[in-house]
Amino acid sequence: MLKKSKSFRTKWVLYLAAFFATACASIQLGPTMGPLKETVLEGKGSEKVLLIDLQGVINNQKNYAFTGATTALGMVEQVREIIAKAEKDDDIKALLLKVNSPGGTVTASDIILHELVTYKKKHGIPVYVQVMDLAASGGYYVALAGDEIAAHPTSLIGSIGVIALKVNMKNLMEKIGVDWEIVKSGDKKDFMSPFRSFTDEERKLFQNTIDNFHTRFVTIIAENRAELDLDEVKPLADGRIFDAQQAIDLKLIDRIGYISDTMERIKLKLENTDLKVVTYQRQGDYKSNLYSISPQPPAFNLINLNLGLDESALSSYFLYLWMP
Repeated sequence: MLKKSKSFRTKWVLYLAAFFATACASIQLGPTMGPLKETVLEGKGSEKVLLIDLQGVINNQKNYAFTGATTALGMVEQVREIIAKAEKDDDIKALLLKVNSPGGTVTASDIILHELVTYKKKHGIPVYVQVMDLAASGGYYVALAGDEIAAHPTSLIGSIGVIALKVNMKNLMEKIGVDWEIVKSGDKKDFMSPFRSFTDEERKLFQNTIDNFHTRFVTIIAENRAELDLDEVKPLADGRIFDAQQAIDLKLIDRIGYISDTMERIKLKLENTDLKVVTYQRQGDYKSNLYSISPQPPAFNLINLNLGLDESALSSYFLYLWMP
């Protein structure tokens, strides 16, 4: 009788475990992310200006909270989603790109510029850029999508150049008596390892990559700023930062003014005083006017050193980034 009772209880425990395992698989423990929806910031006309807010370090890292639940898109992913939605709206007559960024990774900056320029050319609509506090390095790179670039009187612009960081822990490891052994297929396979120094040859190879990305940056500026040629851009591309007046004197931007001034200029250019300014947001976001900002993007770890040996955290990044 006792054996039968234990057998009965065991079966029920197994049934309950199976039930809860199935049920829990369908429970969303973290926040969900809904689709983008249009929000009107000002104006009542049928024709629209789409405001895109690029704030913070430019990268495509996601932000995770609760045990792995995604609560934010990477910036590249987010821009692509915005453009995909804009593609379906023929009432959009201009883009207003609000930039406040010190830059970010080379590739993320380049993809966002490409997406904006492709959309602009495909639909034949102008792009206006308003610099807020900062459009430095990759922030300025992305701003080059603009047919016109305006900056606030106190904005900072420039820092044209490339940087990459490699942590060298060789001396530290020697002091604490830790040796790092690597088996590799070629002598340069680990040249970015934080546990040894560059050889002279490796430093030259690394510098060559930096120089190639720098040349691309300078070329992109010359191609997108009609009043500047390659020889005029090169002296400006030493990493210096410029205030708004210096930037306009050097032809890096077109005018100094506030975002309201830029909106008035767009209305004048499009000959429509009833333009409606819209942006895209998700449920829970709140944007009430042109100065409203998007949620703060995820933090970006420049050093990327993690002794837990997360392979992504040990990676070095090539950056169009202002590092004061």
